[in-house]
Amino acid sequence: MIYNIKSEHLLPITIDQAWEFFSSAKNLSKITPPEMSFIIKTDLSDREVYEGLLIDYTVKPILGIPLPWRTEIYKVDRPNVFADRQLRGPYKMWDHTHSFVQTENGVLVKDDVNYELPLGFLGDIAHVLFVKKKVESIFKFREQALNRLFPKQEI
Repeated sequence: MIYNIKSEHLLPITIDQAWEFFSSAKNLSKITPPEMSFIIKTDLSDREVYEGLLIDYTVKPILGIPLPWRTEIYKVDRPNVFADRQLRGPYKMWDHTHSFVQTENGVLVKDDVNYELPLGFLGDIAHVLFVKKKVESIFKFREQALNRLFPKQEI
């Protein structure tokens, strides 16, 4: 079964600032829960994302077990959207679209993730028991981290 999670967050920054932050894989560790031990293995050398970019990570999604994760950036429309998909990792399928919409109050950052777990019905049971909550908690942590990194400015 394919699952979906969507997230929207308004940040008090410009679309160019949003693009600069989110399109740099180096910033992922700043918005990923520390217990996941997210480590980028690929030397990115401050390169901007481009279609075909492969990024290797190590992540500990469950029980502190390190797993390799490889993603490919397969769509880039600067500064509005980029999308990545898992080529190797803990999911059977992971497809994540990052969108940025300029508003008069800042940038609306949108995440749309479709994912599928391995192991058929056992994966579906794991989703109900803990995976769904884990994925939701990752995006909740992300929202809190973004609020710290980009605080709303009082006038």
